[in-house]
Amino acid sequence: MRSIEQPGPPAPERIQWVEARGRAFSFALEAGLPLLEAARRGFAEAGFSGGVLSMRGGTLGPFAYVMPALSKTGANAAFYSDTYRPSGITRLKCGAMTLGERDGAPFFHCHGLWTETDGHLHGGHILPEESIIAESFTVEAFGIDGAMFMAEPDPETNFKLFGPVARASTDVKAESRAFALRLRPNQDFAAALETFCRQHGILRARIHGGVGSTIGAHFADGRTVVPFATELAIKAGAIAPGADGTLHAEIDIALVDYLGGVAEGRLMRGDNPVLMTMELVLEVV
Repeated sequence: MRSIEQPGPPAPERIQWVEARGRAFSFALEAGLPLLEAARRGFAEAGFSGGVLSMRGGTLGPFAYVMPALSKTGANAAFYSDTYRPSGITRLKCGAMTLGERDGAPFFHCHGLWTETDGHLHGGHILPEESIIAESFTVEAFGIDGAMFMAEPDPETNFKLFGPVARASTDVKAESRAFALRLRPNQDFAAALETFCRQHGILRARIHGGVGSTIGAHFADGRTVVPFATELAIKAGAIAPGADGTLHAEIDIALVDYLGGVAEGRLMRGDNPVLMTMELVLEVV
């Protein structure tokens, strides 16, 4: 399987996880607000400090983002491009967001695909405070109680990355058993989730959110993304017994690679190693 050498030593624990409770809900992002503040308000009104969400459309403007890029200094295995600020209104096709904390304040990690005024499909890493809701639109969210995604220095990748940490539970309505996860580099995406579920006695789970990167991509239909640095959003995902009785993770994603190529589809099990990180929430079904 493909692998990329990271600048720091690999952490012994390859999946960072916290068990929590959670609840799925939807809310509208309010027009005129920065995307970060609109998301924070939506979770707060449902009683949550953070969680994950999925976007299936919507408009942003002004809008700012970066794409994956090669590292210019060698301090990281890959890096970010310069900032893009397209004019006019940007129309989202899909996206996934992790809402947590960084430096004591709300922050998010968000990847997606969208159409700019040039009519072409683009993608990348949406910048929190420079992206404004142009028109109100509804998103699907999953709030977590008893855990929070916290941005902390990661010696392995030499980035400050979101990972789940335990938080005191509250009395918010949260009826589902859930796990907040971060997958570390150079392990197959699907296999890692299947192994995690087996180890925790989980027979069926639904994936919520899902923001990260893979080393290129191999899709179940045979298509391949060769450029190694990607920004990825999960569109849908589940883990359940397959025809052979063993757990199978089915993960539909959208990504952009560092050359600007865009791809969507179901990932092949066993051949999609994580590049930097993968954050998501598993809801036990």
